[in-house]
Amino acid sequence: MKRKVKYFIGLFVIFSFIYFPFATPFHSYLMLPTDITTFSDDDEMSQSSDTTIPASSHLNTDQSLFVYKNDLPIKKVNVTAMDKRYVILGGQSIGIQLQSSGVVVVGHHDIDTVNMLQSPVKNTDIKAGDVITEINDKKIKHVKELQKIITDAGKNNEALHITYQRGAKEFDAKVTPILNDKEKKYQIGLYMKDASSGIGTITFIDEKTGKYGALGHTISDSITKKPIDIHQGKIVPSKVTNIQKGNKGMPGEKQATFSLKGDSLGTVTKNSPFGIYGELNPKLIKDQTLLEVGNAADIEKGPAEIRTVIDGDKIESFEIEVVHSVPQKFPATKGMIIKVTDERLLDATGGIVQGMSGSPIIQNNKIIGAVTHVFVNDPTSGYGVHIEWMLNEAGVDTKKKEKAA
Repeated sequence: MKRKVKYFIGLFVIFSFIYFPFATPFHSYLMLPTDITTFSDDDEMSQSSDTTIPASSHLNTDQSLFVYKNDLPIKKVNVTAMDKRYVILGGQSIGIQLQSSGVVVVGHHDIDTVNMLQSPVKNTDIKAGDVITEINDKKIKHVKELQKIITDAGKNNEALHITYQRGAKEFDAKVTPILNDKEKKYQIGLYMKDASSGIGTITFIDEKTGKYGALGHTISDSITKKPIDIHQGKIVPSKVTNIQKGNKGMPGEKQATFSLKGDSLGTVTKNSPFGIYGELNPKLIKDQTLLEVGNAADIEKGPAEIRTVIDGDKIESFEIEVVHSVPQKFPATKGMIIKVTDERLLDATGGIVQGMSGSPIIQNNKIIGAVTHVFVNDPTSGYGVHIEWMLNEAGVDTKKKEKAA
C-alpha cells in the first residue's frame, strides 16, 4: 500500500513539474509586473480578462497593491507614483563643438633625421586615443601650445615629462624631442588634435532649468573611434544644406552649415552613451511646443512620428512605426526598434541618416524617446532610446513625489 501511495505521489510530482510551468494561471502570474510606474493623477484601472490591478489614482507615495484574479489576491505589485512631466519638444538641427580635457593623440609618425627615421615615443606606451593633459606639470589645452615647449626642450636636449589619460587612468612618459631634418623643426613623433565638431538634433529642453538632451548616443573621435572626454563644448544653430541618401550597406548623412564663432545656443558638459547634455536659454528656441513625457510602459507597437530637419532650419514631423519596445529596469541605449514609413522622408533621405540622431520620437501626443542608430543593412530602420534615460542623464527630475512626513 505504501509503495502505491509513493508511486502516485511520485507521478503527481512529475506531472506537476511538467504541466505547471505551461499552465495558463502560472503564465499569467509570471507575466504580471513586480513594479509599476503610474502618474499621480491617473484614474485608469488596469484590467485584462479576469485579472485586475486596482485603480492607482491619487497616489502620493510608493504603495504596494494586490493583483486580483477572480476576486482573489494573487500577487503584490509595487506602485511608484510620479508627477506628469512636460518638456519643450526638440527637433532642431545643431552644430556641436567638443573640446577634450587636453590634446588627443590620433597617431604616430617617424621623424626624418640626418641618418635614419626615428620615433621619440617608440619606447613609450602612448597610443592613439590617449589625451595629453600636462607636459612638465603644465596644463595643456591646445595643440598650438605645444610647439614652443617641444622646440625649447629639443634645443636643450631635455626630456619632456608627459602626463596622459586613457579612460579613467593616468600615465606618465618621458620623451626627448628630435630635429626633423627636412622640416627643420623639433618633433616628438605624435599626431595630435584639439576639438571635434559635427551636427546632430536636440531631443528636449527642460523649460524650468534650461537643461537639454541631444543625439541619444555618445560622440566618438572620428579617427580614434573612442568617446571624447569633454573639457568644454558648445552647441550652435545649424542649417541643413544637403542630404546624402542612405542605401543598404551605406548610411546616409545630413550636410549642414554652422558657425562656431557666432552666438552659441548653450554649453556641452556631458558626453555619455545616451547623448550630449548641458544647458541653454530656452528663450533662444523659436518653437516652444510643450509635450508630456511618456513612460516606457506607455509605448505601443504601431504608428508614431519623429521631428527633425531635412531642409534649412525647418522642423517637420514624419511618420514612423514602433516595431519593438522593451521596458528596461536599467539604463540601456537600444530600447526601441523603429521603421520610417513616411514616403516623403524616404524619398528625401532613404530613411534614417547621420545627423538625425536625437530626433524626438512622439506617440499618442507624448515624447517617448529619440532616434539613435540606423541599421546599416536597412536604412529605413534603426534604434531608439527611451526618453527616461536621457532625462536622467540630463539631471532633469523624473523621480517620484516625496513621501509624506
